[in-house]
Amino acid sequence: MPEYAALITPAAAEFAGILRGIGESEFTARTPCADYDVRALLNHLLYWGPWLEAAGRKASPPESATGEAEAGLVGDDWLDALEKQTARLAEVFGTPQAWEGQTAFGGSQMPASMAGYMVLDEFVFHGWDLAKATGAEFAVLPEVADAVHAIALEIGEQARAMKVYGEEVVVAEGATTFERALGATGRNPGWTS
Repeated sequence: MPEYAALITPAAAEFAGILRGIGESEFTARTPCADYDVRALLNHLLYWGPWLEAAGRKASPPESATGEAEAGLVGDDWLDALEKQTARLAEVFGTPQAWEGQTAFGGSQMPASMAGYMVLDEFVFHGWDLAKATGAEFAVLPEVADAVHAIALEIGEQARAMKVYGEEVVVAEGATTFERALGATGRNPGWTS
């Protein structure tokens, strides 16, 4: 939804702050994403970021000779590369136009709003994943929590079918909106390494 465009910049800022706190010694730390340690999650972000940027610009997706697992994108300049990528994504998806109409992603057409959802999810949920893995504090604005919760409910069934979200986790009665959003994506809000 184009109204979510205004939430991209604050979500990106919190995400970038988490990135700056990650040290190389934490690359092997487990994350709430069972398939990823910190290094693999950073690689995931670096791999898919250009695809999301192209989707937001309604441009041709990048060509890739390797899959995500083989890409090996976490080099000495990973932080600079990921900060610049985050800034570009925030610039693109911070405009309502990026959320409107149709776009291409992963070889198929989809509503452009889905690409926007993915960017907001990457910043917020993967930001939380990295924060939990490294012991950092993660702050979510109430309006961002409301948005990612609404997104998780809207696309949850499809995302679980595509293995993007895990099975829903039941959260405690009285859980915050963000904790409910985490549960809807298959994350345990109380996860510890």
